Amino acid sequence: MIDGQPLACFQPFIDTATGRIAGVEALGRLQQADGRLASVGPLFADPKFPMTALRRLDREIRADALQQFHAAPEDWFLSINISPRWIGRLRPNQPLPSLKQLEKHGVAPERIVFEITELGGGSLRLPEVVARYREAGARIAIDDFGAGYSQLDRVLALQPDILKLDMRLFQEAARGGPSSEVVKALAQMAEKTGCWIIAEGVETEAELDFALECGSRYVQGYLFAKPDRDFFPADAFVDRFAQLRNRYVHNKLAERARLMSLRQQLTGLMNSLKAWAEADVPLASLPAPTAYPWLLRVYQCDPNGTQLTPNLEWTGSGWREDGRYLGHNWSWRPYFYQLLAEGWDERRLILSSTYRDATSNQYCLTAGQFIDNGQRLLLLDIDVAGL
Repeated sequence: MIDGQPLACFQPFIDTATGRIAGVEALGRLQQADGRLASVGPLFADPKFPMTALRRLDREIRADALQQFHAAPEDWFLSINISPRWIGRLRPNQPLPSLKQLEKHGVAPERIVFEITELGGGSLRLPEVVARYREAGARIAIDDFGAGYSQLDRVLALQPDILKLDMRLFQEAARGGPSSEVVKALAQMAEKTGCWIIAEGVETEAELDFALECGSRYVQGYLFAKPDRDFFPADAFVDRFAQLRNRYVHNKLAERARLMSLRQQLTGLMNSLKAWAEADVPLASLPAPTAYPWLLRVYQCDPNGTQLTPNLEWTGSGWREDGRYLGHNWSWRPYFYQLLAEGWDERRLILSSTYRDATSNQYCLTAGQFIDNGQRLLLLDIDVAGL
């Protein structure tokens, strides 16, 4: 039994390019006798709840959302959830109930984004139905992208216009660690396939910063607004968003300044190591890197990436040699091409992007510079956490 009056609440999407509201997502609620609103989420997550009742509930909420949407600005879009499980129950060539509802309520399909949810449910007819939505003028989003069942093959098959990052994965990634790199990689993949990214669940300034770093076109979350029956003015968050975006840019500029400072330190360290390496003198004469506690190791390669010397690691009292990687070739590592391309022509110090070292499980940077008239490449691995 459904306890309460079904209705729709709306949570805005903030356009990161303008700070204005670009659209809203319709979220189902049940209004209790005391006026309190309860989410319908637990009902849809309950496998024992009758499917027929859920479909009826969903259509009542959607009808309310479409009716209310007439009060929204004409340039807004409305995001509506669609379950593949229900699509699988449609008869071949059956008129799509969602499109019939749009027509009934006089809402143009061009203002609608259909969010495909529950990607684990699956439907062989999903690509066909998605094509019909698109033909009508609607856009397609994949919800909870990055969650357990968000198969990449489905993204390629449906070619969505929008990807919504899974909220739990996004919030975990915003705290740093391996999931951060995974989400950034997902965002880069989305960009390469022409998708816009929505970051949902943005509740803190740190999460907004991470959303911006991922290139999110829209952000959604409690940092700006909770779901509400009423629509906010389109410019309700422009000033606040501008302040937060300016703070983000200021922090990125400060980060850039720290990187430049690091580059200056590395240049000094590299010059001292270069003098030692080209003089071909004993290891005992190599300067102690006491001013550089983040230095992990020093080694040399030939121009093709084959390691010529042992790793040299500072123990605090002296240098230790580790010859396990002699003869290993590192040209397959992404940063090595950058070192070759930029370092060879300009003979200057080149700094890689941050990466996770598979051997030590540390986040590292690698700095490199050609020495000995381009015959050797002097390389320094740096512990990012120690900076």
